[in-house]
Amino acid sequence: MTERLHYDDPFLLRFSARVVERVQWEDRPAVVLDRTAFYATGGGQPHDTGILGGVDVVEVVEREGDGAVVHVLAAPLPPGTVEVEGEVDRARRLDLTQQHTGQHIISAAFVEVLGANTVSFHLSADYATIDLDRAPLSAEDLARVEDLANEVVLENRPVISRFVNRDELPSLTLRKPLTHAGPVRIVEIPGFDCSACGGTHVRATGEVGLIKLIRSERRGAESRVEFLCGGRALADYRAKNALLLDLAREFTVGHWEVGDLVHRLDDELKEARRELRAARDALLDAEAAMLRARGMPAGDALMVHAHLPDHTPDDLKHLAQRLVAEPGTVVLLGSGQAGQKGAFVFARGADVGLHVGNLVRQACEAIGGRGGGRPEFAQGGGTRGEGVAGALQAALETAAQELQSG
Repeated sequence: MTERLHYDDPFLLRFSARVVERVQWEDRPAVVLDRTAFYATGGGQPHDTGILGGVDVVEVVEREGDGAVVHVLAAPLPPGTVEVEGEVDRARRLDLTQQHTGQHIISAAFVEVLGANTVSFHLSADYATIDLDRAPLSAEDLARVEDLANEVVLENRPVISRFVNRDELPSLTLRKPLTHAGPVRIVEIPGFDCSACGGTHVRATGEVGLIKLIRSERRGAESRVEFLCGGRALADYRAKNALLLDLAREFTVGHWEVGDLVHRLDDELKEARRELRAARDALLDAEAAMLRARGMPAGDALMVHAHLPDHTPDDLKHLAQRLVAEPGTVVLLGSGQAGQKGAFVFARGADVGLHVGNLVRQACEAIGGRGGGRPEFAQGGGTRGEGVAGALQAALETAAQELQSG
């Protein structure tokens, strides 16, 4: 089994070791060392990265069976390499360490404040979450937990990581019951939290930095809480502060006024949309009346047809709905022109014996597309907008013939 140096000193980043095995891991070169400072993925914490013998370490995993730490490399080590120097990526190690210890503090705070237990923990290079056995969580709940967590950080309490004998376990108040056999490593914040954990942790809570709970999501009977610690919290604050100040500068208001500004602009936008909708409805009403006035009789029905090149399919639909509200009406509308897609909307009143679905299918096929629908309403389109006028004329002639013969 590989000696794991990070157990004794999580801030040890440079080390020397001996290569004891060369292997292939998922078709990539890898080595096993007699000792390592690299953390292997496990316990919810991702692996370290860094350099080993001048080669990038891209993944670190624990091999089942013997517990050896396998260092997956970007390229093979030079032939004959026995002794190597390794260096763990400092920024990644510090970031993951801050998030992991921060998670212990947050989970313990949820227990103390709300009696909510952590059921799972997710940590990546981009986000960190815990799932809790309580739902929902109010903004006040989150604020109380966040306050306690940051109080523990500011007190700079020691964080003690150590292996314990099984005989000692009954005397410890573990936050979660043990789920594995074998050696037990305890991470303890005296008087606040005690958990079994094999991850990397800071030496004192002050090294975690600011803890920020950024969102909570209900997931059935549980809640998922996303959080940021240390450098991540600072980066998040910096980005949001810059955004807030940019908005304040753009609209010439104080940053404290941005919230009210957004609400006011939202109200104005809603009113503008209402006015636009009313104007659009009035325009469609007028256009529908104009089209009806140009309609031509076909049997007992009034045939309204038009090629409206710049109209959207939605415009055609609303016009058709207005027109067929009058009994005895057949509507054949199309849009599109050369270089554009074409669209059709055909409709008829409930008292007219015509299947417009068949008509629109034929029109769409004429412009290289597909369409269909019910006997009283159908729509579709195609790629050749230049053919819309001809397809409309053909549909008009077919419809007129069916209506006159009927």
